[in-house]
Amino acid sequence: LKAIHAQIIFRGLADEILLLGKLISFSAVDNAGDLAYARYLFDKMREPNRFMYNSLIRGYSNGEDPLEAVLLYRQMTGSGISPNEFTLPFVLKACAGESLYWVSVLVHSQAVKLGFGFQVCVQNALITVYVSCGAVGDARKLFDELAARTLVSSVEVDVIVSNSLLDMYAKCGDLRSAEAVFNKIPSKNVVSWTTMVNAYANHGYLALAQQCFDQMPKKNVVSWNSLISSYVQSGRSKEALNLFRRMCGTRVVPDETTLTAVLSACSHIGDAATGEEIYIYVSKSGIRPSVTLYNALMTMFGKCGEVHIAVDIFEKMNPRNLVSWNVAIGALALHGCGVEAIKLFEDMEASRIFPNEITFTGLLSACSHSGLTEMGRYYFQRMSSAYGISPEIEHYACLIDLLGRGGLLEEAHGLIRKMPMRPDIVIWGALLAACRTHHYWELGKFILKQLLELLPHSSGLCVLLSNLYTEARRWDDARKIRKIMNESGIAKCRAVSFVEVDGNVYEFMVDDKRGEMSSSLYLVLDQLTDHLKFEGCPCNLPGAFWEAEYVQ
Repeated sequence: LKAIHAQIIFRGLADEILLLGKLISFSAVDNAGDLAYARYLFDKMREPNRFMYNSLIRGYSNGEDPLEAVLLYRQMTGSGISPNEFTLPFVLKACAGESLYWVSVLVHSQAVKLGFGFQVCVQNALITVYVSCGAVGDARKLFDELAARTLVSSVEVDVIVSNSLLDMYAKCGDLRSAEAVFNKIPSKNVVSWTTMVNAYANHGYLALAQQCFDQMPKKNVVSWNSLISSYVQSGRSKEALNLFRRMCGTRVVPDETTLTAVLSACSHIGDAATGEEIYIYVSKSGIRPSVTLYNALMTMFGKCGEVHIAVDIFEKMNPRNLVSWNVAIGALALHGCGVEAIKLFEDMEASRIFPNEITFTGLLSACSHSGLTEMGRYYFQRMSSAYGISPEIEHYACLIDLLGRGGLLEEAHGLIRKMPMRPDIVIWGALLAACRTHHYWELGKFILKQLLELLPHSSGLCVLLSNLYTEARRWDDARKIRKIMNESGIAKCRAVSFVEVDGNVYEFMVDDKRGEMSSSLYLVLDQLTDHLKFEGCPCNLPGAFWEAEYVQ
């Protein structure tokens, strides 16, 4: 772009408004453009025209800073340039992105005044922005007025407007009305189908969403992204990855939204192999990853145990945002790299990036996992004294966990009593784990009473209480807890674990015999147990007491 601009100046065409307008438009709108450079060119113009304003407004409305589109629109009208039917839809799209209801009302009135209020593209944008702002009544009123006019003129309601109404009902939770609108659309397009898939998925009907998706005559990348993201958000990461592999077998090319959702699924189940494939694909495909995609890659590698790759990606990133720093600090914290996390935070401060609550959660967690008690205390105090960030319950949980790991249980208990909010199960659970580690049985009993008041029918707490009694060799009390569970019908929840072998992720539970090789696996486990006993390795039998008895 700079080379083209240089040629324009070199050839004496710097005053050619039409040519510069095309350059600004390409820079602002095209995928290969550069919105920042388009703004630079725009600001150099003495009298930018409507086409230039429209191009830049469109670029900002589709970008990460839609508010700038609204400000440009204000500048445009203030300079005496009247908007047209190409201006208003993108201004309204920007308003939808920022939930600017009253600005939308003002733009609506201007559209009516200028004679564009009845244009389909403008009305579609108006319905969308009212739905996004939660003004369902306004959106419905606008649609009813449109339907009444089209009924009189014997013209069918435009499919775009019908899709907006469908989306409105879906977002407002009226699934029946959404289905009714969907069934009445005579010529459904890919947007109609995708909106209905979204509606089913957002209401928890993933089976119906999948069925609707399978019936689609034509699918685009947005359709695939919709269902993949729905599976990820519902915690069904394996189905999301299977759907992604099915998508790869078609001619639809995944975009950044696809890759970000799939990386999230990989993070949830520890599928580093698929995550690495995506990383290689991004590196070789010529895609210029956004900050969001880089952050997703870092998150995936951090959660899948490849913290060095996550840090390497961070160091190569330019630019970085606050989320990037938080993800990198969190990845180091997760793997016990407390000193490195603190160093990264110091670099963040030196770069004049203002931390937020999430930054300090990661930092305190890093101190906790690395046993850096003094540094944890220091940063807990500093977040409020230096940055004016009031500690939330997550920060208290990190500090209490840190103190508990260090054996400072009385200090941790005192901190709980001074908290400005009521402690939750995470707070008490962190201290209880420390009581179990350091054999503080009496304090452990007190904490369990607090937990049982919060979750009276929790099988996990009952099992933990039984284990505490067992480790203290209070056999009668342990049996009483198990008897209470049996009489109350409280069943122990069975946890699910994932393991990756040769690029494949396998799911298993305690005493799981579903796999084809289960008998061989248990044979190897028995052999390892016998070998450990023969070598004299201590086994944590008291901690496993409940598990063994429960399984038998």
